[in-house]
Amino acid sequence: MNLTLGTMLLAVVSALACSLPGVYVVLRRNSMLVDAISHAVLPGIVVGYFFTHNLDSPLLILGAVLSGLVVVLGSELLVRTGLVAGDAPQGLVFPALFSIGVIMVSLNFANVHLDTHAVLVGDLNLAAFRQLQVAGTEVGPAYLYMMLAMLAFNIVFLVLFHNRLKLSTFDAAFASSVGLRTGLLNTAFMFLVSLTVTATFNAAGAILVIALVVVPPATAYLFSRRLDVMIGGTVAVAIAGSVGGFWLSYALDAATSAGMAVFYGVLFTAVFLATRLARSIGRRRATRKLGAQVERRMPATTD
Repeated sequence: MNLTLGTMLLAVVSALACSLPGVYVVLRRNSMLVDAISHAVLPGIVVGYFFTHNLDSPLLILGAVLSGLVVVLGSELLVRTGLVAGDAPQGLVFPALFSIGVIMVSLNFANVHLDTHAVLVGDLNLAAFRQLQVAGTEVGPAYLYMMLAMLAFNIVFLVLFHNRLKLSTFDAAFASSVGLRTGLLNTAFMFLVSLTVTATFNAAGAILVIALVVVPPATAYLFSRRLDVMIGGTVAVAIAGSVGGFWLSYALDAATSAGMAVFYGVLFTAVFLATRLARSIGRRRATRKLGAQVERRMPATTD
């Protein structure tokens, strides 16, 4: 498998792995919590490297996931106090964690490839550069197969807990009343999101991963009113945006992850304008139809 094809497949798989749980993130209005998690994983990565001195150690992933969960649990704890409302708890927790991570990198690991640029935007091309060899044959980027495993894990989780996630998303009060442990389910789901964000970190970084998680389902939400339609639309937008963004960045010789984020923004804008235009035309037709019905029902007048 050549590098160009492998990088494009990695872009598609990464987008799908992020956008599928992103459906419930968007429906639950937790988009900024994903942004908080993506920034908060940095100190977890640094702490993991501190103990292992190995950038490929699984302890880095574990530390990053746990660091992301600190944001989720810390935000929920602050909300329960009733002293802080809205998204202010996230604004209190994740900047502190991210700043701690940046300081730790600057002071202790300046000679290690944990620079803040890689942390913020990632590099899909570098992530795809390391090839996996089977019997002496290169079968594609090793990172691609890690993301395929992440995608498979997300699909299994979402299928197994589909009904429970749907119920807790659309009617959390009823879900609790019928005995569903919504708190535990939400924690498990956010653990999945944190793990996905961490797995995608090398490709998208802390800033651009939010585009992969949020923009495809947000775009699909514009033209769907059923969950299954939204999931299908999310898959379609994720694939179209990743492929289009990849070739856009390839043509412009620009950063691939940034090109994907830009292309997703273009797709969202186009769908937004198209749906607004369609609704405007629909309202005009309905108004004309109603006016015609009123005219037919009006009694005839004679001079």
